[in-house]
Amino acid sequence: MTENQTTQTDHQRTRRAVLGSIGTTLLASTLAGCLSGDEQSEEPESIDAWLSDTDSFDGVTDRTGASSVVVDVGVSGNNGSNGFTPVAIAISPDTTIQWNWVDGYHNVVDTADAFDSGEPESDATFEHTFTEPGTYTYYCSPHRQMGMKGAVVVRSEGSQ
Repeated sequence: MTENQTTQTDHQRTRRAVLGSIGTTLLASTLAGCLSGDEQSEEPESIDAWLSDTDSFDGVTDRTGASSVVVDVGVSGNNGSNGFTPVAIAISPDTTIQWNWVDGYHNVVDTADAFDSGEPESDATFEHTFTEPGTYTYYCSPHRQMGMKGAVVVRSEGSQ
């Protein structure tokens, strides 16, 4: 084998190794995305960013001062009965939110595991009392990719 042929063979081996490595990395990334599904617990940058693909979000509804608040589940939105109303809500600490299913099979899952209504079902209700100030983002697991998401902002006393 000539020196030129040896160099060409070495380049082909290097190229195959690099392409194989890229392929393995892409496959691993794809599988990780498929396996993680709705079990992600990322914290969104902001409510606006979290709800950017939710077609009925038009701001945060202020319900501070109320001891309990109702959020409807399965209202018209996101190409079907895939919405929450209100989509985003501000409340005071020690407020209980009751989610009421109005149509379809849904659930309510917090992105940071603070609450979870369980498996999707219909004609259900779920309650959670928020005691700590902060922003809580949630979704319906079967319809998350369609934009069925919501947010709760628990405001400390005196904050806006």
